[in-house]
Amino acid sequence: MVNELSRKDSDLSNLEQEKGIAYHQEVMAAIGEEDTGGNVGTAAYERSKFMADITPEQNKRILRKIDFLVLPLFLITQTIQYLDKTALNYAKVFGMEKAMNLQGQQFAMAASMFYIGYMVAQAPFAYLIGRFPAGKVLGISCVFWGMSVLTMVANKNYTHVLVNRFFLGVLESAVTPGLSLMTGFWYTRVESPLRQTIWYSSVGLGGMIGALMAAGISQMSDDGPVPRWQLIFYILGAITVVWGGVLYLFLADGPSNARWLNDEDRALAVGRVAANGTGIKSSKFEWHQAKAALLDPKAWLLTIAMFGSSVPNGILTNFSGPIIKGMGFSTLNAALLDCAGRSLQIISLLIAGYFSTKFESCRIIMVTIGNLVCVLGSCLMAFLPFSQTWPRLVGFWLINCQSIGFTLGLVMISSNIGGYTKRSMTSTMVFIGYCVGNILGPQFVFENEAPVYRSAAYAMLASYGGKTVCHALLGVYMLMSNRKRDSIAPADPKRAADLGMQGKTEDENSDFRYVL
Repeated sequence: MVNELSRKDSDLSNLEQEKGIAYHQEVMAAIGEEDTGGNVGTAAYERSKFMADITPEQNKRILRKIDFLVLPLFLITQTIQYLDKTALNYAKVFGMEKAMNLQGQQFAMAASMFYIGYMVAQAPFAYLIGRFPAGKVLGISCVFWGMSVLTMVANKNYTHVLVNRFFLGVLESAVTPGLSLMTGFWYTRVESPLRQTIWYSSVGLGGMIGALMAAGISQMSDDGPVPRWQLIFYILGAITVVWGGVLYLFLADGPSNARWLNDEDRALAVGRVAANGTGIKSSKFEWHQAKAALLDPKAWLLTIAMFGSSVPNGILTNFSGPIIKGMGFSTLNAALLDCAGRSLQIISLLIAGYFSTKFESCRIIMVTIGNLVCVLGSCLMAFLPFSQTWPRLVGFWLINCQSIGFTLGLVMISSNIGGYTKRSMTSTMVFIGYCVGNILGPQFVFENEAPVYRSAAYAMLASYGGKTVCHALLGVYMLMSNRKRDSIAPADPKRAADLGMQGKTEDENSDFRYVL
């Protein structure tokens, strides 16, 4: 009797399961595979609603796949981009300036020209990443900027260098803004800070690789068949072209079409990031969202803060070698000491990313700590006498903590701006500030002030001070906005996710709450 009852229960359970599967398939057929309104991932999101809630085990498994198959691509791409951008810094040490017959401030202008190209092209690239598969866009741009690096050796004069650097900036402008936007495609708001600091720590890694490469090349004879400054561009350019092919073939556009996830995991992966309330991306450009970005105080505070971090960045990325060498160190020792500063950059980024992920409402705190460390470092550079070599060098190392504010500022865009058009427009505004700051930064480095470069130190101090104020105001603005929304009605996370996947901005989504 017991066996018979068990068999009946089993048959009933199987019948219910078959009905559930049939119903699920019927729903899937009704929904279809097409996204609606140009909002990427909506079909997968609708499928996820008819599935059981994602379990911790499923979430961990999907996150592990994303970390293993997406995060390394981001990190290596950013490393290569940074190396190619700053190759000019190392080529200067090995005689490029003399070979190109650059005089006075011409080298500084060549460094700045990269960011003019970057400023012109990063908005179109943000649109292309929304309109077409992001991996294909980044892969193609990577191949062409690698070719631009290779052709640097063919330049004969100042004009050639300016043109080459302009197009390098145009082609590289897809990378950091694009990867920042794509981080929001893959990761939840809780996961984003650590992942973004991991892949952006590659600027420190790239700086270390570049410094060590320069140190190795410095030990080579200068009478070889290829001048040492040209060797830098040949090595980096060839690597970049090959890596572009890797991106084109293997970087997925987002969780809804990742070939290495099965149908069920794609829906669950989209459901994970839908909970952000910001959506994934849209192939349509919404003019009202673009206007909303231009009128948003958050966007302007982030833009001014980015400008504040980028003036020093324009100095550091192009003159770190000459500045350290000017303190009395050899080319080899200057490269090794630069590595020490870069290691601090990596460590500080990972610590800030960990705490921002581990503890709620910790991002503005981490940004403020990083900014204040930079203020201290620039004070040591600006006010200590030149004879205080090691304290000034420590100040120079501390300035590497500027990447905390830069990186978590970008996380603020992907986590707190809803609607792809508004998010990409905010990113465009922020990176215009980035470009303007990097264009102006090298202009504060005057050759007649070598080796002290006091004007550059003053410019860094003023920039970090302004950046600190802007980030504090941003934190206050978002905190007050959250309290105002809570006083009207409590947030409904599911409704926030629905509106986010429909492409609504955070202002149109009353259930959205900012993460601080």
